[in-house]
Amino acid sequence: MKTFQYIYEAGAHKWGAITRDPTKPDCLIDTNEYLIVNGDRGLMTDPGGSEIFPDVFLALSAEFDPAKVTHLFASHQDPDIISSLALWLEFNPELQCYLSWLWNTFVPHFGGNADTFISIPDEGMPLALGDLTLQAVPAHYLHSSGNFHLYDPAAKILFSGDIGAALLPPGEDDLFVKNFDRHIRNAEGFHRRWMGSNEAKLDWCERVSKLEIDMLCPQHGAIYQGKDVGRFIDWLAALPVGSGIRARG
Repeated sequence: MKTFQYIYEAGAHKWGAITRDPTKPDCLIDTNEYLIVNGDRGLMTDPGGSEIFPDVFLALSAEFDPAKVTHLFASHQDPDIISSLALWLEFNPELQCYLSWLWNTFVPHFGGNADTFISIPDEGMPLALGDLTLQAVPAHYLHSSGNFHLYDPAAKILFSGDIGAALLPPGEDDLFVKNFDRHIRNAEGFHRRWMGSNEAKLDWCERVSKLEIDMLCPQHGAIYQGKDVGRFIDWLAALPVGSGIRARG
């Protein structure tokens, strides 16, 4: 089953990471779900697919009352991001979900109605969680055409969706990156194939390099912290992406 661990705590303001499920079927990609807490309110980023919902919900329930999760944030439309939506709404029909306006008529195929979704415009927008203000950061075409990351300026944490993702081999299950040079080898193929635009990639690198980031939290793999955040941004800026066309054989 998955495990829950707080990675940031400052009074009532917290970030929790729900990660690593060694018992999941091999046919499912492993995912990270993050809980942002401010007082008695919680927001889940990329809450995951329907297949893993029971494990995510159980891990969350051990540390935080799921009834206090008021919002979801979907970086994009993929099934490993948000196909659990109907199950979350079955638990709390009042739950609302932030996502790109581009997917407002696609994601409802997973559940919800017009009152469920809060559209994020292409340029991004601030998101309120109680008296805490988060920022939806544009990351279009990395890899989805309507894609956002979520920045918490108070915690200096960036939820980076598929950017920073690494497909870790069995046995490498550290929560944080311990050896950047070794870790990044597990990220290279993913970024070359899944990130479709060098122009979009460089725009993202320039945008986030202006932010104060202590932790960069991807949806797959380990969390970058400290100097490894800058090392990752520099690595990505130099990496040629969008090379999937040459992989067709």
